[in-house]
Amino acid sequence: MGFLDGLLGGRTADFDSGSSGSNAIELTKRHQQVSLTRQGAATGNLRVNLTWRMRTSDLGGPQRGSLFRHPFKALKPPEVMGHGQSMVNVDLDLGCLYELADGTKGVVQPLGGYLGDVNAPPYVKLSGDDRFGSASGETMYVNLDHRDAIKRLLVFVYIYDQTPAFDRTHAVVTLYPSNGPRIEIGLDERHPQARSCAVVLIENVKGELVVRREVKFVYGFQGELDRLYGWGLTWGRGYKTKADR
Repeated sequence: MGFLDGLLGGRTADFDSGSSGSNAIELTKRHQQVSLTRQGAATGNLRVNLTWRMRTSDLGGPQRGSLFRHPFKALKPPEVMGHGQSMVNVDLDLGCLYELADGTKGVVQPLGGYLGDVNAPPYVKLSGDDRFGSASGETMYVNLDHRDAIKRLLVFVYIYDQTPAFDRTHAVVTLYPSNGPRIEIGLDERHPQARSCAVVLIENVKGELVVRREVKFVYGFQGELDRLYGWGLTWGRGYKTKADR
């Protein structure tokens, strides 16, 4: 049974939509920030969605060069592989560290049932826990009508089980503002031993809501992300109950 941490006590630019014409802004190392305020998207519910799938290289497809040694394998239908040593069942979870303008700090995450509240502090609500990477993924809502009460939000992703496998998944965190294009952050960097990743930081900077790409992988869990960003919470090892799983 896996364990992880449970809670105990540059200049902002506006970017055009992606070249694919999909009405999306992709935050990258080169273009790291976008202003929701300047986009006219600093009101209503901001939807934050995590989706992932296994990389195709881990799905048992033919390897380069193998067809030359075994040419008749090309005529066989592809096999569907179960979850064995070559393919793990990755359980990614979406979470958020929050700090409010009045100094209140905490976390919203599946572990421990800290699902938050969208109409009361912290104005962040997690809709549930997706264990298998379904098409809908995991979704969190941020009530930006209370943006003046929010100082900063750190959206993060962590792997619940004992198998670090960020390098075997293709995960994307997408922000859907109430107005304007969606904002996409891909977790495509290869960090095979990482267990957690700080994905995006949403900050209220003198009344302007700024979204900044982080994509910082760490080898520990939420406590290590806390130390990295100076949140100052107290953490202990936590477990999911059967109902949470």
